[in-house]
Amino acid sequence: MTLQTPPLTAPPGPATDSTIAITAPGYRSRGRGGPRADRARRRVGSTALHVVLIVAGIGMVFPFVWMLLTSFKTLPQLLQNPLEFLPSPWTFDNYTQAWNAVPFGQAYLNSAYIAILVVVGTLITASMAGYAFARIRFRGSRVLFIVFLATQMIPKQVTLIPFYLLMSNLGWVDSHLALIVPGIIANPFAVFLMRQFVLALPKELEEAAIVDGAGRWRIFWSVVLPNLRPGLAALSIIVALDVWNAFLFPLVLLNSPDLFTVPLLLNAFESQQGSVNYGLVMAASAIATVPMLIVFVIGQRKILNSMAASGLGGR
Repeated sequence: MTLQTPPLTAPPGPATDSTIAITAPGYRSRGRGGPRADRARRRVGSTALHVVLIVAGIGMVFPFVWMLLTSFKTLPQLLQNPLEFLPSPWTFDNYTQAWNAVPFGQAYLNSAYIAILVVVGTLITASMAGYAFARIRFRGSRVLFIVFLATQMIPKQVTLIPFYLLMSNLGWVDSHLALIVPGIIANPFAVFLMRQFVLALPKELEEAAIVDGAGRWRIFWSVVLPNLRPGLAALSIIVALDVWNAFLFPLVLLNSPDLFTVPLLLNAFESQQGSVNYGLVMAASAIATVPMLIVFVIGQRKILNSMAASGLGGR
């Protein structure tokens, strides 16, 4: 005796889209033109976005390109055809005259050693403070961190006069100490950045060190600090750029020309030559900005990667 199963038949009535969707596995309805139209719309949107970014990038780079090209122009060309784009003829005399007109070598030395000292000191103090705020819990730690971070919102111009009076009482006016010491111990952004990096580290590393009998100092120097290298590298570039480009506080605190940093010397040079020869001014500006521009171009990817790894967007 054999059993016969009735054949499967479709339900009576006209076939509908819902019936087809149920009886035909893998069917996907195509609304508004289907996947091909979606890809076309995404391609158009991506192209428009790239066009906007390219135009914005050209607008940002153009002043710098104009500065470089103007620095190679002769004075007669600047007077006769100031809007001519390319130099005709090209000349390097502006760089030679600008370098010899003022002591750029001494200013470079001043800016370089101030930046190095501030960067090294900031890396030490900010990493220690960031570790303390991230891992050591004590009464009022959260409130203290919020107050410390809130000082970042105070404009520097507001603190200029009290800061000058404090430096005067310490006898640091017209001294590089007024730029180095405060730059090391008062950088809320650096502490915040290091705290975010410490929070991103797994606690299991520190717990394993505690099991081995390590104390706070040993954990910080042997476990935490080596894992902060990407953040320390990014922070060093940010601090170096900030110190190199500082203008307001050095302008108020430094009086002797032999103590001037590069921005101060450039300002003094522009006040002398600005209305006479724009080629010299642009050459001096290029001398002052090109080194830090090279540093930024080299380190920008490290800065972006470090910011993403620190968890700034998720905490």
